[in-house]
Amino acid sequence: QLLPIAAEQLQWMPYVNPKLHMPVIKFIYWTVRQLDTDIQQYATVRSTMRRLGEDIFKGVVSKGDPHSSSEQSTESKSKSAAFFKSSCMPVRFLSTLIVLKTVTQVDYLAQAFDSLRIDLKTDEGKALFLEYQCVPVILSHLKVSSRGLLSSALDGLLQMTMESGSLQTFLESCSNESFFRTCSVLVRSSKLDVPVLEKLCVILQKLSRIKSNKKMFELFALHQMIQELHRTINPDHTFLCINLNSILLNLGLLRSSSLASSLST
Repeated sequence: QLLPIAAEQLQWMPYVNPKLHMPVIKFIYWTVRQLDTDIQQYATVRSTMRRLGEDIFKGVVSKGDPHSSSEQSTESKSKSAAFFKSSCMPVRFLSTLIVLKTVTQVDYLAQAFDSLRIDLKTDEGKALFLEYQCVPVILSHLKVSSRGLLSSALDGLLQMTMESGSLQTFLESCSNESFFRTCSVLVRSSKLDVPVLEKLCVILQKLSRIKSNKKMFELFALHQMIQELHRTINPDHTFLCINLNSILLNLGLLRSSSLASSLST
């Protein structure tokens, strides 16, 4: 019920102090996230969410002062409010997440993932990723059917696997059934390109370092899939082979001597 009101409030943002944009965007973000838990309610507001996402992506432009007469309004300078293209990273970052949750246009989503990847190269971006619990947002795009966006979605997660103060917390946020179930579906697919598989295995390699995740690999038979990949993959795909070896080594399914042997070949 509040989402249409929030969408209406966006139209007034050009007349509001930019410092007040963040609370509105934050409210919209958590409202959209909450709708994840109620599919039926989501269906009833789908068009509102899509319009909301498009406005946040494009920004809002209004001509003239809403309190002035129509003649005065046409003479006034237009005002605008940027969200997805905001120079303020927190506003831009949250706006990007809202776009990823609400729009369906592939070109919008591709630009959103590109913006996310760039912001995640910074410590501030990584901190925002954790603060706003972004893993489920990305997870919803990790589908074999979304081949055009799958690689871009993984790029964001790859940025989070870089050595930083955020790495351990990020890995912990991925150490759950939902994440591993999604990964198992992807690894099981025969339609994945090698570059995509390489990105996925980098993430799995980082997760395999956490001892308690061994049960997650086993729960979704990922350890068996990794073993099969390790056995059948073309050895010319060196980077992929190294990560497959490392995963199996971390899971106690490969001797360190085997890893050394593969690295020397």
